[in-house]
This record gives sequence, C-alpha cells and structure tokens, in this order.
Amino acid sequence: MLSSHCSNQQQQRHVLWDIPFPRNRTYSGWQSMVNGSNKKRLTRGNLQRLRTGMNSSAAKTDGVNHVAAASRTSTTQSEATTHDDKLIQHYVPTFVMLPLGVVTAENVIVDKAKLEKQLKELKAAEIDGVMVDVWWGIIEARGPKQYDWRGYRELFLLLKKLDLKIQAIMSFHQCGGNIGDNVFISLPQWVLKVGETDPDIFYTNRAGARNKEYLSLGVDHLPLFGGRTPVQMYGDFMKSFRESMADFFESGLIIDIEVGLGPAGELRYASYPETQGWAFPGIGEFQCYDKYLAADFKEAAAKAGHPEWELPDDAGEYNSRPDQTAFFRSNNGTYLTEKGKFFLTWYSTKLLLHGDEIIDEANKAFLGCKLKLAAKVSGIHWWYNHPSHAAELTAGYYNLPDRDGYRPVARMLSRHNAILNFTCLEMRNSEQPAYAKSAPQELVQMVLSDGWKEGIEVAGENALARYDADGYNQILLNARPNGVRPAMEREKKLRMYGVTILRLTDDLMRPNNLDLFKKFIRKMHADQHYCPELSKYGHAIERLERSKPKLRTEELLEATKPSEAFPWDGETDMPVEPASVFARLLKTILSIFSD
Repeated sequence: MLSSHCSNQQQQRHVLWDIPFPRNRTYSGWQSMVNGSNKKRLTRGNLQRLRTGMNSSAAKTDGVNHVAAASRTSTTQSEATTHDDKLIQHYVPTFVMLPLGVVTAENVIVDKAKLEKQLKELKAAEIDGVMVDVWWGIIEARGPKQYDWRGYRELFLLLKKLDLKIQAIMSFHQCGGNIGDNVFISLPQWVLKVGETDPDIFYTNRAGARNKEYLSLGVDHLPLFGGRTPVQMYGDFMKSFRESMADFFESGLIIDIEVGLGPAGELRYASYPETQGWAFPGIGEFQCYDKYLAADFKEAAAKAGHPEWELPDDAGEYNSRPDQTAFFRSNNGTYLTEKGKFFLTWYSTKLLLHGDEIIDEANKAFLGCKLKLAAKVSGIHWWYNHPSHAAELTAGYYNLPDRDGYRPVARMLSRHNAILNFTCLEMRNSEQPAYAKSAPQELVQMVLSDGWKEGIEVAGENALARYDADGYNQILLNARPNGVRPAMEREKKLRMYGVTILRLTDDLMRPNNLDLFKKFIRKMHADQHYCPELSKYGHAIERLERSKPKLRTEELLEATKPSEAFPWDGETDMPVEPASVFARLLKTILSIFSD
C-alpha cells in the first residue's frame, strides 16, 4: 500500500510508492515535486532536470560499485572454492545457448578462434555450461543413416578443454522461419524430396499452405522414408549420437539431452510461422489439414458417434484477433461447443502422444547414460487474458480458465523423469502491449507450478535476447519464486533446475553487457562461486533408467483440472542491481507520463 505520510518513529516515505528516503540527507527539492502542491508542476522540463540529476548521482554510485567489484574480484583461490552450505542449496546452474549456426551446414565450426575467446570469457564469468542445437539437417544430410559428426566432435572437444558442461538439443526441425532465427538449415534433402511427391508429410493449414519446418505428427508411424517412420528416424539419430559421443557421455561432459518435438524444437504445432506472414499478436492457425491428420480426425469423430463433424472452418487466419472469428469469440465461440471441445481435445492429445513417443525413443537411446532428458514447451503469452486463449489453442495447448492445458504435459514428462523447459522467463506483463491481452508472468507461474505439482524438475530460458537488469531480475524471480529464505519458512522450496540464456552474441560480449551478465550469474548462483560438484546443490545425476509404463489417455486428461499456482514473491530478493531511490523515482514518474 502506498504511504502518504509517516510517524515520527519512521523514516519519511514518498507519497507515490512505499520507499524511504535515506536518513541525514536532504531531498526536499525532489520530494516537493511529488508531494503536496508542487505535484501538479511536474512538467517535462522538470523531468529532464530530474534525469540529469540522476545521471550525475548514478555516475557517483557507479564509481563506488566499481571499487566494490574490484575488491570482490581479488578473492583468493581458496575463497573461490568455498561455498556456504545453506546458500549453495539455492544455486541455479546457468547456461548460455550457442549461436544457431555455430556448426555450419558444411559441418565446420564458424570462426573457432573467436568462439574459443568468447567461451573463455564466459567461463571466467562462471557460467555452468552451454546449450547447443545438434541439427538433423547437418548430421544426416548425405543420405539415410549416413551420419557425420565431425563438426560437433570438434566443438565438444573445445568445450571439454574449457570444462563447460553441455546441454545438447536433438534438433529435428528446420532452422529458419522462427523468431530470432538468423541462419537457415533445412531438414535433410532426402526427407524433403519425399515431400515433393507427398506434401502432406508437412504440417498444413486450412488454406493448404505447407510448413517444412517439421514433419507432421500425422506421419509419425508411416514408413514413408526409405522404409522408416519418423519415430524410427529420430530414434536412429539419437542412437548414433550416443555411439559417436560415447567418450563425452562417460566423462560427464554431456549432462542434458533436450528432445526436439516440433518447430523451434518445442512441443507444439507450427501455428505461427513468420515465413507464412504471421506477426505478433496474431492468433495463429490450426495445423491439422494434411490428409493424414484429417483422416485421423474423421475416424475419431466417427468413433465418437459424429461422422458428420469436420475440421474447423471458422478459426480465422494467422493474424486474426480472437473476436474476429466465430471459433474463438468471447460469446458463444465454437470452442465452447461440444464439437469444439471434441476437436480441441483430439488436437491437443495428438500432440501429447507425439511428445511421449519421441521422448520414449530418447529414453531407449540414452538408457544407462548419466544425464537428464528434457522437453521444451513454448511460452505463448499473447491472448492469455482472452477467455479463449486462442494462440495457445492453435499451438496445441488446450488451456482455458477452467481447464489446465499444461499439467497434462508435465504428467506425460513425469513417466520419463524428464525436465520441463519453459520459455519467456524474462518477460513482464507491463512490457507487453495491452491489445495483445498478454500475461507472461501468470503463464510462467502456472506452467512451472504444474511441473512441480507433478514432481518433475523445471528449467527455462528467455524468449528474446536482452541484457538489462529488469530482464535479469525477472529471470531471478522465476528461478527462485520465494527467494532464498530458509526452507523452514515455507512448505516447499521452489527452485528451477536450471536456466539457459539466449544467446552467445557479440552484443552479449560487449563490456557493459558482459559486466552485468557476470552479476546475473553470481546472483543465479546465490552469491556463490561456480560449483563443479552438482551433488553439492542437489543435482547429482544418476544413470538413466527405463521410463515408467505408458499412461492411459484418461490419466493424462485427469490433469486438466485447474488448481491454484504456487505463490510468487513480488520481486527477487537477489537482484543484479538493487534499484536506488533515485532510479525508482524516475521509473515511476516516467511511467506516469507514458500512460
């Protein structure tokens, strides 16, 4: 609650927000701008003078901070390897995603000398390791089962030399066509060639546009690729990866395998492709109009006693808004009808079963290795506050105010003891345009809570590259939603399993950005130095055991019953840069003028 006055026993506090003025200092001029009669005279001219005064103050503060930082970096080697037994339990390992094209389509490392220099700087910043896409389109480019791991072996040798742990993504999707993609790596040409005569192997929208980012899950079990099914191809690829990288597995270098399950490696349909004209915050389109999925739906509808039901024809186009469509409109939208509910259940369940089968193949391929499996879920935060959650529905997440669309995913992952990796950790509601009805904070809170409720580990990453304190502090909050208070103060200690930052770029390595990033890493580590012993912070990795028996569809759907998310603190208790009185003052005033 905002305080307009304070008692004689309290420090004086601002009228617009609940923060104290430091004692023994005079701020009467600035205070009068926001208190009392002078409040109305807060003009843009005053703002400029305020900003100038704050910059001067910040410069003085920075001088003090640099001295303190220099003092901290003088830590002795013995201090660097000592960890506080309590704080280390709040340590969240932090990784950096390597460039999408770090290994080129020609299977060579791009500018190895520059890469090594940057990795050494990141190692000095005390990151725990890196995440890297292992592209199907590079490795199996020459033909079926003709795997070429040369470029990746060279990369992994470099990472081993620098003692950087590896999270490897089995990337069965195309690189190019998604937000942030700056290189192009297609699916293997011999796979695309099959699509020349049978284009229905690709996800297809109602207008018939094919998306070549990822094979339609409708062909998962069809031997259309030289006698192999996609499920078999993915399994063979992962087995070859294990065999070719056996030395890196045995040495403990590779600790995490993220299994690609769709476009951008995420468990979702290709519902919002920029290559087909989608732009934020379009609702996207359903991707089930290839002949294989269309036939599957008709068969399912007939079994349900409704052979007359067809796939949706009223769900709009990529850039529609929900209430511009009959399917997603707030009042009596098709999604609320019996037919709409049946379709959405079928559409989302097909995606769940697809993910379950591919992760099961991964479990068999890496059985006995000391690692964790993971799957990535997309952070589709736009239209979250619209009753239909339209953008989530087209992507395959059947999530509504009275139906949890993410807990079934977590339950599916629980049988494989796999990590749920979620995105948009850095985003805040206040940064999103009001017309998009976006709520990334509530979405993150919901999905992470669902994972914890199902007894699995959750990890995450930022959706967009950014290098500011606000973004880092939001990630820190999500990594430890209740801070580092002693566990006895709450029923459950919430802590993410790990966080990956997108991504290694020249921008990240600029001195100012790198300095702040180092502070962020230290805070992710709960003010502790890098800890190479995973068991010290509860992350001892056991050899992968066989997945539990497959869950019945009914068991997965039981998880759709909504429940309250775990509570989150308002802000992290370990910010990278605690906001000064002046910074908070300016931020509040500017927000008033921007409204």
